[in-house]
Amino acid sequence: MELRLLRYFVAVAEERHFGRAAARLHMTQPPLSRAIRQLESDLGVVLLLRSAAGAEPTAAGAALYAEARTLLDQVERARARVLEAAGPATLTVGTLADGAGESGTRLAAAFRRRHPEVSIRFRETDFTDPTTGLRAGLVDVALTRAPFDETGLSVRVLRSDPVGLVLRTGDPLAGHASLRLADVADRPWFQLPDGTDRLWREYWNGATPIGERPAGPVVRTVGECLQAVLWNGSAGIAPLGHALPDGLTWVPLTDMPPSPLVVAWVTERENPLIRSFARIAIESHR
Repeated sequence: MELRLLRYFVAVAEERHFGRAAARLHMTQPPLSRAIRQLESDLGVVLLLRSAAGAEPTAAGAALYAEARTLLDQVERARARVLEAAGPATLTVGTLADGAGESGTRLAAAFRRRHPEVSIRFRETDFTDPTTGLRAGLVDVALTRAPFDETGLSVRVLRSDPVGLVLRTGDPLAGHASLRLADVADRPWFQLPDGTDRLWREYWNGATPIGERPAGPVVRTVGECLQAVLWNGSAGIAPLGHALPDGLTWVPLTDMPPSPLVVAWVTERENPLIRSFARIAIESHR
């Protein structure tokens, strides 16, 4: 039996529902159903009774759940012992400038409990590299925001935040309960440096192809964006949660896609510590 299949089965047995288990595992339901059928075929028994209401373990399923839960816990303990035997480990986490706080206190506390022996280093990058140095091998894992070119990367969404327009408090649009992108179609818009990931540039250009908005100042960090609004009255967008200085306000944009906060890593460089960090990040944002 593959550990992967056992993890899938445990998720379904605990959630009592294929849809909820698929969401928990960050996968779609069809491959999860196929994996459980494969496990049942390998064992030659029915493990789950499917119904419109969900999935209930059979007697065989309940027995497998108890054994699988114990086995998976043993695997985690073995992994921890192996890492401990290898000596002090270091994990380098990439973040966008001004975004380190998005890792969250719950994630930091949970990771410290699970891996007290691991030293964490942070590396901040500006907007020119939304993957924060993953492809260059400068970081092991990234806490960043999509969208960007995901070729060769494993990406998991932690949460999605609404996006709004950042304005000076005295701006005529600042008093609105919400706005649409068309309301600021004629305003100069922040530009990202040439060579920046195309998907990333288009998203922060108001989900509009490059060149179809009046060009504003070139910016590389959240701080530069906010100062441009404060001093020049430029139009810029930001996800909910960024602290704004006095004199600025945030108005929701109803037709702007939400901004996904993600954890990402290079697939071929994946190791147990990176997988553990990603799992803890997902759990802490659940």
